[in-house]
Amino acid sequence: MNQQVLEAKKGIVKEIVEKAEKSESITIAEFRGLTVAQIQQLRRSLQEVGAELFVYKNSLVSRAAQELGFKGVEQFLAGPNAFVFSKGLGDGPKVLKKYSRRFGDVLTIKGGVAEGRTLDKAGILEVAELPGKDGLISMFLSCLQAPIRQFACIVQAVADAK
Repeated sequence: MNQQVLEAKKGIVKEIVEKAEKSESITIAEFRGLTVAQIQQLRRSLQEVGAELFVYKNSLVSRAAQELGFKGVEQFLAGPNAFVFSKGLGDGPKVLKKYSRRFGDVLTIKGGVAEGRTLDKAGILEVAELPGKDGLISMFLSCLQAPIRQFACIVQAVADAK
């Protein structure tokens, strides 16, 4: 094989590894039949949440997965795949779930990796159901606020009773 081609492939594998290390989740989806306009629409939606969609050769992704120690990813690497790298754990999977419903059978989630663990389609869809960072913060703050609110209601009820 030509040395330049080999170096280019090594560069792409290195790029995939760097993107994977910076991402909390990677989602693998088959996009057979999507139009260019649909892919652009999907990419824009992913960029809004801090995720990126790339198309790489499956063999190069397989090498990167081996380098990263992701076991079981090879089972998803057949056919034309799009790889979504998300900085937030559920951001990319949420957008893909939404668009897979909208586009029907032409966009299918196959599986992926979340926080270093390989997940099948059901696992990625569960990750998509998780609340985002803002939702988790608001839930936490409401838990902190609840005892104080209940105490204030009791004090108010005692004051109203007198």
